[in-house]
Amino acid sequence: MPEIRVHRVTKYDPADRDERGFYTGSLDSACDEGPIEAAYLETLAAFARAAGIDRLTVRDPGLSGLVHFGLGPLLEGHGLAGLFPEPAAFHDGAEVDLATAVELVRVMLRESGAWCRLEADDRFFVHVGYDLYMYIGTTGPYEPGVRRAQELGLFPEPLTESPYAPAPDGSTPEPPADGAFWERVRRAVAAGEVQLLEEGFAGGAARWHRLTPDTVDAVRAGLAPRSLLALWPDTLSADQDAVLGGLDPENHHRVLREHADGRLTTCWIDPEDPQDIAAELAGTRRVAAVPHEPGPPLVAVLPDPDGVVRVRGTT
Repeated sequence: MPEIRVHRVTKYDPADRDERGFYTGSLDSACDEGPIEAAYLETLAAFARAAGIDRLTVRDPGLSGLVHFGLGPLLEGHGLAGLFPEPAAFHDGAEVDLATAVELVRVMLRESGAWCRLEADDRFFVHVGYDLYMYIGTTGPYEPGVRRAQELGLFPEPLTESPYAPAPDGSTPEPPADGAFWERVRRAVAAGEVQLLEEGFAGGAARWHRLTPDTVDAVRAGLAPRSLLALWPDTLSADQDAVLGGLDPENHHRVLREHADGRLTTCWIDPEDPQDIAAELAGTRRVAAVPHEPGPPLVAVLPDPDGVVRVRGTT
């Protein structure tokens, strides 16, 4: 396998860095959503074209939830509207063409609420960090991308690796949602032990499904690939005061909401902020606290069709 060459691409002149490598110049770290942003995107496209890359794979996707560190505001749909037919299509392993990959990088440069690594096997990757730092790795020719970046006024600097490379820490994902797992689900549903399935299709994003003995197979068929699955008992209650009164006031809490139309969604609330609670729970008819400990009775991750789990790390 050819060596992968990594470059950090930024608008920051290396001459304006101190001895530790920190930028000390006058440029701010906000995306201009104009010519500088366009330069980043054209540089990515130039690197990809030189390497013969026309499709990339979404890895380790995440959507902003409780905490957002971006300078810009969160956008409706996390900036993914028009790129995917539905939110759950933004999942680990989703393949996108180069044009869509470029638009995903735009979303990340603007810190709109969605993030992922984009990879083409072991041949190419692009990672976006905070403050308009973009990292491109390629086993193909990199000189055309470097030249294009310089022509556009950017600074491509060679590195040994990306700081956003997935950590080889030896962690393992949850057990696979294989045939044996689904038999356990059927038994647990029939026994009344669990009634709700949480489908985590990206970090910070999930869909909820009600399960009955007659709906398990239909729900299973509609799950997003590589989703983290958590099975929960139905503890929804119409007594919001009782549910909220049992929460630790020192922490934020994840709350499951049943809306008037029957939909199930989650939100984070601050027990000491009545206005936050009123806004988040407006129009709900039942609520339940989603506990961190103890966790759900059954947890698994969807394997690929060949039975192999390719999700990285412990979710």
